[in-house]
Amino acid sequence: MRFGLELPPQWRVYGAFLLYSFCMGSLFPRLPDLQHAMGVAEGALGLALIGTAVGTLISLTFAGPLLERIGYRRAILVLIPLLSVFYAVAVLAPAPALLFIMLIPVGLCIGAIEIIVNLEADRTEHAIGHRIMNRAHGFWSLGFFSSGLLGAFIAQMGIDFRTHLWLMIPVIAVGTVLVLGRFDPAPHRTGASTDPAPRFARPTLAIFVLVAVTMSAMILEGAGADWSAIYMRKEFAVSPFISGFAVAIGALTQALTRLVADHFVERFSPTAVARTLLSILGVGAVLVFFAPAPWAALLGFALMGVGTSAIFPLAMSAAAQRTDRHSAVNVAALAQISFVAFLLGPPLLGFVAEHFGIRWSFGIGIPLVIVSLLTAGALGKKPIPHEVE
Repeated sequence: MRFGLELPPQWRVYGAFLLYSFCMGSLFPRLPDLQHAMGVAEGALGLALIGTAVGTLISLTFAGPLLERIGYRRAILVLIPLLSVFYAVAVLAPAPALLFIMLIPVGLCIGAIEIIVNLEADRTEHAIGHRIMNRAHGFWSLGFFSSGLLGAFIAQMGIDFRTHLWLMIPVIAVGTVLVLGRFDPAPHRTGASTDPAPRFARPTLAIFVLVAVTMSAMILEGAGADWSAIYMRKEFAVSPFISGFAVAIGALTQALTRLVADHFVERFSPTAVARTLLSILGVGAVLVFFAPAPWAALLGFALMGVGTSAIFPLAMSAAAQRTDRHSAVNVAALAQISFVAFLLGPPLLGFVAEHFGIRWSFGIGIPLVIVSLLTAGALGKKPIPHEVE
């Protein structure tokens, strides 16, 4: 049964990324309200948010074979609306311990969706003969920006965050039907390993090097999502809209950069582009760390958005193009560490914020940028092949 809009395959991939992040981004601009409702400090809130990382790690590690059996079409049509339901249920938690438990199903959905959308982006760009991975992640950022901006407006209007998250459910459901109703999985890449995917995605040495490349971007992107709104409220006592806008501005600059990054990757190389972006990321983190006023902090968050934009997509492409084993395993192995760092690292930074000041939640990422610069050569210069099955 097919329903919804008739779209080219790459635009259906873009739509999947946008819907997924629009759903995921609803929570972050409302974290100050959630923290206030529970009456807890940053450390306790950070521990609660680790529930998402736990579920994501489990899903990224073990969900690949199950998704292959269920079918990507059936899975994606259920998982994205279900993610919105799990978020709405989770924010009803009255205390951090219960929030931790209720966020585990959120993470299970996120991990499975990550596997599907990244593999579909890689296989689609292989089939059509040009890169779309960065552009696809650009639509992820657009969805996150739109959701963050909407959340900022809703917070400024004084609408309860729980009502906000429940209202997202029908919006996401209708969007999924319209955009993904005619979704069909892309064919596998040629030249990749045809061995059956194992149940556990064991990272290899090459994958660990790619993890080192992505770590600073994932940690600082996650820190911007988790703590930027609270940072603005605590350091500068700004309005709810400006607090929420701090989440959105990084996503906006990240989106705009991702939408044009593929052109620069094809013209230069993944390594050259990554080193440029990592340098911008370092400048942004330093600016946020030392910001004397709200405008300087917002500029820092904007630069961090540019800097984090293409690092993870480039690493995902590098992992998917490896022919040493099944591409789904390499994607899952990289994602299960890098993406969990995005979810696990920033919540742990809540303890840093509570004991040393929230500025250190961003300052601690500066040494990681140096490590990523030193390992960026692993992204390589090889263009994607154009043969299809």
